[in-house]
Amino acid sequence: MWPARPSTSASRRRVRATFSCWPPSRYEHGALSRGTGPPPRRGPSVDLDPTGIVTGKGPDRQRRQFLNYSFYRLDPVFRRLPADERRAAGTEFIELVRKWESSDDLILRTYSLVGLRAGVDFMLWQIAFDPLCFQSMEATIRRSQLGVYLSQVHCFLSLQRRSQYVNRMKGAGEGVELLPGQGKFLFVYPFTKTRSWYRLSPHARQGMMDEHIAASAPFKGVSLNSSYSYGIDDQDFVVAFDSDYPQEFVDLVGRLRYTEASLYTQRDTPMFTCAKAPIDAILAQLANMD
Repeated sequence: MWPARPSTSASRRRVRATFSCWPPSRYEHGALSRGTGPPPRRGPSVDLDPTGIVTGKGPDRQRRQFLNYSFYRLDPVFRRLPADERRAAGTEFIELVRKWESSDDLILRTYSLVGLRAGVDFMLWQIAFDPLCFQSMEATIRRSQLGVYLSQVHCFLSLQRRSQYVNRMKGAGEGVELLPGQGKFLFVYPFTKTRSWYRLSPHARQGMMDEHIAASAPFKGVSLNSSYSYGIDDQDFVVAFDSDYPQEFVDLVGRLRYTEASLYTQRDTPMFTCAKAPIDAILAQLANMD
Protein backbone atom coordinates (compact mmCIF):
# COMPACT_ATOMS: atom_id res chain seq x y z
CA MET A 1 0.00 0.00 0.00
CA TRP A 2 1.49 3.38 -0.98
CA PRO A 3 1.45 6.23 1.57
CA ALA A 4 -1.35 8.77 1.20
CA ARG A 5 -0.44 12.01 -0.50
CA PRO A 6 0.09 14.69 2.16
CA SER A 7 -2.77 17.15 2.51
CA THR A 8 -1.08 20.53 2.47
CA SER A 9 -1.89 23.91 1.08
CA ALA A 10 1.17 23.55 -1.14
CA SER A 11 -0.29 20.49 -2.83
CA ARG A 12 -3.38 22.51 -3.77
CA ARG A 13 -1.71 25.65 -4.98
CA ARG A 14 -0.77 26.17 -8.63
CA VAL A 15 2.85 27.16 -8.73
CA ARG A 16 4.12 29.11 -11.69
CA ALA A 17 7.51 29.31 -13.36
CA THR A 18 9.07 31.92 -15.65
CA PHE A 19 10.92 30.86 -18.78
CA SER A 20 12.31 32.14 -22.04
CA CYS A 21 9.45 31.15 -24.30
CA TRP A 22 9.27 30.32 -27.99
CA PRO A 23 7.53 30.55 -30.35
CA PRO A 24 6.44 34.00 -29.11
CA SER A 25 3.15 33.89 -31.04
CA ARG A 26 1.75 31.38 -28.54
CA TYR A 27 1.80 33.96 -25.78
CA GLU A 28 0.79 37.05 -27.75
CA HIS A 29 -2.37 38.52 -29.19
CA GLY A 30 -0.60 39.71 -32.34
CA ALA A 31 -1.23 38.83 -35.97
CA LEU A 32 0.87 35.66 -35.88
CA SER A 33 -1.36 34.10 -33.21
CA ARG A 34 -4.35 34.73 -35.49
CA GLY A 35 -2.55 33.13 -38.42
CA THR A 36 -2.51 36.35 -40.51
CA GLY A 37 1.24 36.98 -40.63
CA PRO A 38 4.11 38.02 -38.38
CA PRO A 39 3.50 40.51 -35.57
CA PRO A 40 4.73 44.07 -36.02
CA ARG A 41 8.22 44.87 -34.77
CA ARG A 42 8.35 46.80 -31.52
CA GLY A 43 11.55 48.50 -30.46
CA PRO A 44 15.07 47.51 -31.51
CA SER A 45 15.11 44.24 -33.45
CA VAL A 46 18.80 43.38 -33.05
CA ASP A 47 21.20 43.54 -30.11
CA LEU A 48 24.13 45.32 -31.76
CA ASP A 49 26.42 44.86 -28.75
CA PRO A 50 26.07 41.23 -27.56
CA THR A 51 29.49 41.36 -25.87
CA GLY A 52 28.51 44.42 -23.83
CA ILE A 53 31.90 46.03 -24.49
CA VAL A 54 30.67 49.09 -26.42
CA THR A 55 27.75 49.95 -24.15
CA GLY A 56 29.48 48.86 -20.95
CA LYS A 57 26.70 46.52 -19.86
CA GLY A 58 26.94 45.55 -16.21
CA PRO A 59 26.24 42.13 -14.72
CA ASP A 60 22.62 41.11 -14.30
CA ARG A 61 22.05 40.00 -10.71
CA GLN A 62 18.28 39.89 -10.71
CA ARG A 63 16.59 36.93 -9.05
CA ARG A 64 16.01 34.24 -11.66
CA GLN A 65 15.12 30.60 -11.77
CA PHE A 66 17.61 27.77 -12.13
CA LEU A 67 16.53 24.52 -13.77
CA ASN A 68 17.86 21.02 -13.21
CA TYR A 69 17.07 17.95 -15.30
CA SER A 70 18.28 14.83 -13.46
CA PHE A 71 18.06 11.40 -15.10
CA TYR A 72 18.28 8.17 -13.07
CA ARG A 73 18.77 4.47 -13.67
CA LEU A 74 17.72 1.78 -11.19
CA ASP A 75 20.15 -1.09 -10.63
CA PRO A 76 18.48 -4.41 -11.67
CA VAL A 77 19.76 -5.87 -8.38
CA PHE A 78 16.93 -3.98 -6.65
CA ARG A 79 14.32 -6.17 -8.39
CA ARG A 80 15.86 -9.27 -6.80
CA LEU A 81 15.57 -7.99 -3.23
CA PRO A 82 12.99 -9.51 -0.87
CA ALA A 83 9.52 -8.03 -1.34
CA ASP A 84 9.44 -6.33 2.07
CA GLU A 85 12.75 -4.54 1.37
CA ARG A 86 11.51 -3.33 -2.03
CA ARG A 87 8.26 -2.16 -0.47
CA ALA A 88 9.99 -0.27 2.35
CA ALA A 89 12.43 1.42 -0.02
CA GLY A 90 9.65 2.37 -2.45
CA THR A 91 7.42 3.78 0.28
CA GLU A 92 10.27 5.88 1.69
CA PHE A 93 11.19 7.22 -1.76
CA ILE A 94 7.60 8.18 -2.61
CA GLU A 95 7.33 10.08 0.68
CA LEU A 96 10.65 11.79 -0.05
CA VAL A 97 9.55 12.96 -3.52
CA ARG A 98 6.13 14.12 -2.31
CA LYS A 99 7.76 16.12 0.45
CA TRP A 100 9.85 17.99 -2.11
CA GLU A 101 6.80 18.41 -4.37
CA SER A 102 5.08 20.30 -1.55
CA SER A 103 8.11 22.50 -0.84
CA ASP A 104 7.78 26.27 -1.27
CA ASP A 105 11.41 26.43 -2.44
CA LEU A 106 11.22 24.00 -5.33
CA ILE A 107 8.98 23.12 -8.26
CA LEU A 108 9.27 19.41 -9.08
CA ARG A 109 7.90 17.34 -11.96
CA THR A 110 8.45 13.58 -12.42
CA TYR A 111 8.76 11.69 -15.72
CA SER A 112 9.17 8.07 -16.80
CA LEU A 113 11.54 6.96 -19.58
CA VAL A 114 10.78 3.23 -19.19
CA GLY A 115 10.62 1.75 -22.69
CA LEU A 116 11.43 5.11 -24.28
CA ARG A 117 15.20 5.37 -23.78
CA ALA A 118 17.80 2.71 -23.03
CA GLY A 119 19.89 3.17 -19.91
CA VAL A 120 17.56 5.70 -18.23
CA ASP A 121 14.49 4.96 -16.12
CA PHE A 122 13.10 8.28 -14.88
CA MET A 123 13.75 12.02 -14.75
CA LEU A 124 13.20 14.68 -12.10
CA TRP A 125 12.68 18.21 -13.44
CA GLN A 126 13.48 20.71 -10.70
CA ILE A 127 13.10 24.51 -10.74
CA ALA A 128 14.30 26.82 -7.96
CA PHE A 129 15.71 30.29 -7.37
CA ASP A 130 18.55 28.76 -5.35
CA PRO A 131 20.54 25.99 -7.11
CA LEU A 132 21.57 24.64 -3.72
CA CYS A 133 18.01 23.27 -3.47
CA PHE A 134 19.01 20.75 -6.16
CA GLN A 135 22.00 19.73 -4.10
CA SER A 136 19.86 19.28 -0.99
CA MET A 137 17.36 17.07 -2.78
CA GLU A 138 20.06 14.95 -4.40
CA ALA A 139 21.74 14.44 -1.03
CA THR A 140 18.41 13.28 0.40
CA ILE A 141 17.95 10.84 -2.49
CA ARG A 142 21.41 9.35 -2.01
CA ARG A 143 20.79 8.79 1.69
CA SER A 144 17.53 6.92 1.03
CA GLN A 145 17.16 3.14 0.82
CA LEU A 146 16.31 3.31 -2.89
CA GLY A 147 19.16 5.76 -3.48
CA VAL A 148 21.66 2.96 -2.85
CA TYR A 149 20.43 1.40 -6.12
CA LEU A 150 20.07 4.61 -8.16
CA SER A 151 22.66 6.11 -10.52
CA GLN A 152 22.35 9.69 -11.75
CA VAL A 153 23.35 9.08 -15.37
CA HIS A 154 22.72 12.61 -16.70
CA CYS A 155 22.25 15.99 -15.05
CA PHE A 156 21.76 19.27 -16.93
CA LEU A 157 21.87 22.62 -15.11
CA SER A 158 20.60 25.86 -16.64
CA LEU A 159 19.25 29.34 -15.91
CA GLN A 160 16.18 31.19 -17.13
CA ARG A 161 16.89 34.44 -18.97
CA ARG A 162 15.46 36.61 -21.73
CA SER A 163 16.03 35.48 -25.30
CA GLN A 164 17.83 38.16 -27.28
CA TYR A 165 16.09 37.04 -30.47
CA VAL A 166 12.47 37.55 -29.43
CA ASN A 167 12.69 40.51 -27.05
CA ARG A 168 11.53 42.93 -29.73
CA MET A 169 8.04 41.50 -29.36
CA LYS A 170 5.83 42.64 -26.54
CA GLY A 171 5.53 40.02 -23.82
CA ALA A 172 8.06 37.67 -25.41
CA GLY A 173 11.01 36.11 -23.68
CA GLU A 174 10.55 37.38 -20.16
CA GLY A 175 7.68 37.85 -17.74
CA VAL A 176 5.70 35.02 -19.35
CA GLU A 177 4.28 32.68 -16.74
CA LEU A 178 3.85 28.99 -17.45
CA LEU A 179 2.81 25.97 -15.49
CA PRO A 180 5.78 23.69 -16.29
CA GLY A 181 5.20 20.14 -17.37
CA GLN A 182 1.59 20.45 -18.47
CA GLY A 183 1.97 18.23 -21.54
CA LYS A 184 1.92 14.45 -21.52
CA PHE A 185 5.47 14.46 -22.87
CA LEU A 186 8.63 16.46 -22.34
CA PHE A 187 11.38 16.24 -24.97
CA VAL A 188 14.72 17.30 -23.46
CA TYR A 189 18.22 17.71 -24.84
CA PRO A 190 21.38 19.78 -24.31
CA PHE A 191 22.16 22.18 -27.13
CA THR A 192 25.41 23.88 -28.17
CA LYS A 193 26.07 26.29 -31.04
CA THR A 194 29.34 26.32 -32.98
CA ARG A 195 31.81 29.10 -32.17
CA SER A 196 31.40 30.36 -35.74
CA TRP A 197 27.78 31.22 -34.84
CA TYR A 198 29.02 33.78 -32.33
CA ARG A 199 31.37 35.29 -34.95
CA LEU A 200 28.43 36.16 -37.23
CA SER A 201 27.11 39.71 -37.23
CA PRO A 202 24.12 40.41 -34.96
CA HIS A 203 21.94 41.05 -38.03
CA ALA A 204 22.95 37.72 -39.61
CA ARG A 205 22.08 35.79 -36.46
CA GLN A 206 18.79 37.66 -36.05
CA GLY A 207 17.79 36.90 -39.63
CA MET A 208 18.42 33.19 -39.17
CA MET A 209 16.46 33.15 -35.92
CA ASP A 210 13.57 34.99 -37.58
CA GLU A 211 13.44 32.15 -40.11
CA HIS A 212 13.71 29.60 -37.29
CA ILE A 213 10.81 31.17 -35.37
CA ALA A 214 8.64 31.51 -38.49
CA ALA A 215 9.19 27.85 -39.41
CA SER A 216 8.02 26.78 -35.96
CA ALA A 217 4.95 29.02 -35.82
CA PRO A 218 2.41 26.49 -37.20
CA PHE A 219 3.17 23.96 -34.47
CA LYS A 220 0.72 25.22 -31.85
CA GLY A 221 0.73 21.96 -29.90
CA VAL A 222 4.38 22.29 -28.89
CA SER A 223 5.79 24.83 -26.42
CA LEU A 224 9.44 25.36 -25.57
CA ASN A 225 11.11 26.00 -22.20
CA SER A 226 14.52 27.29 -23.23
CA SER A 227 17.22 27.97 -20.64
CA TYR A 228 20.89 28.94 -20.65
CA SER A 229 23.94 27.06 -19.35
CA TYR A 230 26.87 29.31 -20.26
CA GLY A 231 29.64 28.61 -17.75
CA ILE A 232 27.59 26.42 -15.40
CA ASP A 233 27.42 23.23 -17.49
CA ASP A 234 28.95 21.74 -20.64
CA GLN A 235 26.20 22.82 -23.06
CA ASP A 236 25.13 26.33 -24.13
CA PHE A 237 21.42 25.70 -23.55
CA VAL A 238 18.96 23.11 -22.34
CA VAL A 239 15.80 22.91 -24.44
CA ALA A 240 12.67 21.15 -23.26
CA PHE A 241 9.62 20.86 -25.52
CA ASP A 242 6.30 20.33 -23.73
CA SER A 243 3.53 18.66 -25.75
CA ASP A 244 0.70 16.15 -25.86
CA TYR A 245 1.63 15.22 -29.42
CA PRO A 246 4.93 13.41 -30.11
CA GLN A 247 4.12 13.27 -33.81
CA GLU A 248 3.88 17.07 -33.96
CA PHE A 249 7.24 17.40 -32.24
CA VAL A 250 8.86 15.04 -34.78
CA ASP A 251 7.48 17.15 -37.64
CA LEU A 252 8.67 20.37 -35.96
CA VAL A 253 12.24 19.15 -35.49
CA GLY A 254 12.28 17.79 -39.04
CA ARG A 255 11.25 21.17 -40.42
CA LEU A 256 13.83 23.04 -38.35
CA ARG A 257 16.60 20.85 -39.83
CA TYR A 258 16.10 22.78 -43.10
CA THR A 259 16.61 26.24 -41.59
CA GLU A 260 19.93 28.04 -42.00
CA ALA A 261 20.50 28.31 -38.25
CA SER A 262 20.73 24.51 -38.01
CA LEU A 263 24.04 24.66 -39.88
CA TYR A 264 25.55 26.16 -36.74
CA THR A 265 24.49 23.35 -34.38
CA GLN A 266 27.48 21.67 -32.77
CA ARG A 267 25.60 19.36 -30.41
CA ASP A 268 21.96 18.50 -29.77
CA THR A 269 22.23 15.05 -28.22
CA PRO A 270 21.44 12.99 -26.23
CA MET A 271 17.71 13.43 -26.76
CA PHE A 272 15.22 12.20 -24.17
CA THR A 273 11.52 11.45 -24.60
CA CYS A 274 9.95 11.72 -21.14
CA ALA A 275 6.39 10.70 -20.25
CA LYS A 276 4.80 12.58 -17.35
CA ALA A 277 3.88 10.24 -14.48
CA PRO A 278 3.58 10.37 -10.67
CA ILE A 279 6.46 8.84 -8.77
CA ASP A 280 4.44 5.89 -7.45
CA ALA A 281 3.47 4.89 -11.01
CA ILE A 282 7.10 5.19 -12.10
CA LEU A 283 8.32 2.87 -9.33
CA ALA A 284 5.57 0.37 -10.18
CA GLN A 285 6.98 0.27 -13.73
CA LEU A 286 10.47 -0.43 -12.43
CA ALA A 287 9.84 -3.17 -9.88
CA ASN A 288 7.12 -5.19 -8.20
CA MET A 289 6.45 -3.27 -4.99
CA ASP A 290 3.48 -5.33 -3.77
